Amino acid sequence: MNYSRRHFLRMSAACGLGFAGLRTLAGCQTYSADPFRYGPLVEDPEGILDLPEGFRYRVISRVGRSMADGFLVPGLPDGMAAFEGPRGLTILVRNHEVNVDSDPAMGPFGEDYSLLARLDPSYLYDAGTDGRPCLGGCTTVVYDTATQTLVSEHLSLAGSLRNCAGGPTPWGSWITCEETVERAGDGLAMDHGYCFEVPATLEPGLAAPVPLKSMGRFNHEAVAVDPDTGAVYLTEDTEDGLIYRFLPDTPGRLAAGGRLQALMVADAAGLDTRNWDVRAVSLGQRMRSRWIDLSEIDAPEDDLRLRGFAGGAARFARGEGMWYGDGKIYFACTSGGPDRNGQIWRYEPGDESLTLFVEAETAGLLTNADNLTVAPWGDVVVCEDSAEDDHLVGISPDGDMYVIAHNVLSSSELAGAVFSPDGSTLFVNLQVDGLTLAVTGPWA
Repeated sequence: MNYSRRHFLRMSAACGLGFAGLRTLAGCQTYSADPFRYGPLVEDPEGILDLPEGFRYRVISRVGRSMADGFLVPGLPDGMAAFEGPRGLTILVRNHEVNVDSDPAMGPFGEDYSLLARLDPSYLYDAGTDGRPCLGGCTTVVYDTATQTLVSEHLSLAGSLRNCAGGPTPWGSWITCEETVERAGDGLAMDHGYCFEVPATLEPGLAAPVPLKSMGRFNHEAVAVDPDTGAVYLTEDTEDGLIYRFLPDTPGRLAAGGRLQALMVADAAGLDTRNWDVRAVSLGQRMRSRWIDLSEIDAPEDDLRLRGFAGGAARFARGEGMWYGDGKIYFACTSGGPDRNGQIWRYEPGDESLTLFVEAETAGLLTNADNLTVAPWGDVVVCEDSAEDDHLVGISPDGDMYVIAHNVLSSSELAGAVFSPDGSTLFVNLQVDGLTLAVTGPWA
C-alpha cells in the first residue's frame, strides 16, 4: 500500500514506529529511530505552526507592518542569516522574493509608492523607467533572544528583484541572491540576475546596491562561504543548473573581482546528477570533483549553465538552499531523484569530494527540500517547498530524519530557517503568509 506522507507521519506518532537504521527498498532514505525525535507534533490552537511538546513560537514580524525607518515590512520573506550583535542581540538579515509583477503592497513603499520619497535614490538599485521601482531586497530584524522580544526592523537593501536565498559571510555580512535574469527594458532600468552584499547592522541603514557581477549572472539561489579560504559556493535554481565556485582576488572583498568556476565530477564530464531517467549516482556515493573556469559570466543570454555543462560541468536539478557547517557544504536540489522529490548533497572542500547525502522518496519524511541550515549540534535543518503541506525536517550527520514542525496555516513553503548565534532560537518564515517566527524549546 502506498501511504501518503501525512498518513505515514500520523501513524508514526500514534504507534511509535521504530525505524533504526532501516533503509527503504529503493535505498533512498534513512529514517531515525524515532521520526519524532522531540515527540509528536502538538496541534497549534492558533492554527499556524504545529510543534512538539515543550516548544513554542512567536510571530515576530508581519508583512505590511511599519518599521523603525518608516518603511513597511515587505512580503514574501525568504532566506535569512543570523549574526551576533552587541549586548547579546541577534541581527537577522532577511530576503524578500518580491518579483517584477508583484502587487505594490508586497513592497516597502506602500501601495501608492508614497514612502519612496523617504529613500535616498542612490540606495535604490533599480528605480524603473516609469516611476515604479523594483520592490525586492532585504530587511534587517534586531531580536533579543534573552527576552524573546523584537527590538527593531529596517530596510537594508532596496531595488533588487526576487531575492530568494543567499548566505552569511565570516566577516559579518549577508550575500543576497536574485533568482531572476530579467534584463533592462519593459519598465526596468537595470539588468538583474546578480548577488549583492548587505552588512549586518544594528542601526537602520541601507547597503550600497552594488551588483557583484564577477559572481555571474544567472538564476542565483543561495551561497555558502568557506571561512578557511574565502571561496564562495553558489547554487542555481533551474532544472538543469550548475554548482558554482567564486574565487575572489582578495578574500573578503567580493566586489573587487575574482574567478567563477563550475563543479565537475572527475572522470565523468557532463554528469547528470538528477537521477531522473537513469540512476547516475547512488545514495552515499562519494565522488572526486574538480572545477572548470567559466567565461562570459555576465552574458546577456541566460546560457552560462549550458556552456558550463558543454564544457564538462555536472548538471543538478534546481539547486536551492546551501550552508557551510563543520568543514562541509550542504546544498539542496529541490527536484532531484527518480521521484523528483529532492536531493541533498554534501561537498567537502578539504578533499574536494561530493556525496549524495539524501535522496527523498514518495511518502517519506522529506519532500522538495529548499532552504536549509546547519544546526549548532551539526544536524541539517531543511525547509520544505512541496505542492501539499510543508514541514521543517532535521537530518543527522548519519542521514537519520525527524520532523520538527508543520505549517498548518497555509500551503506556503517554509523558508529561511536559521538559528540565533546563542543556539536558543530558530527563526523561520511562512513565505506566502508574510510571517517570521521565532521558535524556542529544548533543542538537541
